[in-house]
Amino acid sequence: MSPTYLRGRVLIIAGSDSGGGAGLQADLKTVTALGGYGATAVTALTAQNTLGVFGVIDVPAEFIRSQIDVVLDDIGADVIKTGMLSQAGAIAAIVDSLAARGPHIPLVLDPVMVAKGGHKLLADQAQALLKTRLVPRATLLTPNIPEAETLAGMAIHGTDDMLVAARRLLALGPKAVLIKGGHLAGPMVTDLLLEQTGRRLDSTSTHGTGCTLASGIATGLAQGLSMPAAVERAREYVRIAIMTSPGFGKGHGPLNHAHTVALNETAAP
Repeated sequence: MSPTYLRGRVLIIAGSDSGGGAGLQADLKTVTALGGYGATAVTALTAQNTLGVFGVIDVPAEFIRSQIDVVLDDIGADVIKTGMLSQAGAIAAIVDSLAARGPHIPLVLDPVMVAKGGHKLLADQAQALLKTRLVPRATLLTPNIPEAETLAGMAIHGTDDMLVAARRLLALGPKAVLIKGGHLAGPMVTDLLLEQTGRRLDSTSTHGTGCTLASGIATGLAQGLSMPAAVERAREYVRIAIMTSPGFGKGHGPLNHAHTVALNETAAP
């Protein structure tokens, strides 16, 4: 088997998921499975599994900045992807660090606000800072429906509302917006970037889909794909990851992030 060479450096700034289905763990699996190189800056530690989040410990803002600085000074990054930021101090640290060391590095911003089980992951005082300081810096903003409703200040009941919300979000300053439509009812799922539509998958293995999609797009951009091509590849990666999920846990289970990896299925002697 010929070796696979890594292409595209992605610095992931997000929280850790002890269950391995979302957060930094899902991000790293995704970047690796798509042939990129992932580095990390941890913003928070969580105690969670497929049933929910049972505890959160925030990493001090100055240490978040230190993680970002040392990675960018040495390894560098082709794209930066943010996930769970939790606190206002973390957002300020990221903005300041990127302004000093990576002002031109593309940013994929996944505005993680609430966990799959309903646990709040972004403090109220941090939301305004996210909108005013980080969203305008984003190359791509990837909210789900509840996050888009919060950021755009409106209810979203269908694709027409998604379009209105996307225009409002673009007015905040990001270069592109991808609204993920999985929270809307119906057999079809519409993710609004270029009106891409796919059939809904009947599965409870959906923990970390947002992290995975955003990291998949970030990897594509780091590898030189256009925005539509990066989104299309990431959506297909997530679709197959859901379809082939391992079925772990009693709640919202993890995806199969390794489906792109050639596994040695030869039985041991």
